[in-house]
Amino acid sequence: MTAENKAAAKSDQAKGTAKEAAGRITDNERLTDEGRAQQAKGDVREAGEKVKDAFKR
Repeated sequence: MTAENKAAAKSDQAKGTAKEAAGRITDNERLTDEGRAQQAKGDVREAGEKVKDAFKR
């Protein structure tokens, strides 16, 4: 996993967590959903990188 891709995945996950929390606090369903989607994007990106790493070995 390259450092750039790993950082981007973690960044998406962290931003998603923050958005989801902000959405819950403000009772904003759209923001909560957006946060969940961004977390999922980070999870998928991280999983893809792990698959790439597995095949490099």
